[in-house]
Amino acid sequence: MNDGQWAEEVTDMGKTASLEVRSLNTPDEVRTFDKGKLEIITVGGRMVGRATFMPGWKWSESVKPLVKTKSCEAPHFQYHLSGTLRIKTDDGVEKDCKAGDVCMLGSGHDAWVVGNEPVVAVDFQGMVDYAKQSGKK
Repeated sequence: MNDGQWAEEVTDMGKTASLEVRSLNTPDEVRTFDKGKLEIITVGGRMVGRATFMPGWKWSESVKPLVKTKSCEAPHFQYHLSGTLRIKTDDGVEKDCKAGDVCMLGSGHDAWVVGNEPVVAVDFQGMVDYAKQSGKK
């Protein structure tokens, strides 16, 4: 495969294992929304997304109008590469995530960029429907 994709069946001493390498630099899908984008790949049957949020991005202003839910319903398991993302859960817990942080977050939250640096995070959970336009009116 090319275009950032590589897969091979590897045999070692009679054992077969699969190995698949994908690059977020050649995404399968790109979802754009106000002040942000999500680049998605599928690797090993799992969806992984790289989210980029620009200064001024806030879930309740940039994504909520698309999905039409009270708060973000996607759970997240994220590794933060840059910027500061402030997260506030529906029950009032507030925390900042910065470069190098790993965050496990359940459904029911808002989030926004703090400061002037874009937030970039790789998310290993919750990307299936993230920022997809809802059919709800």
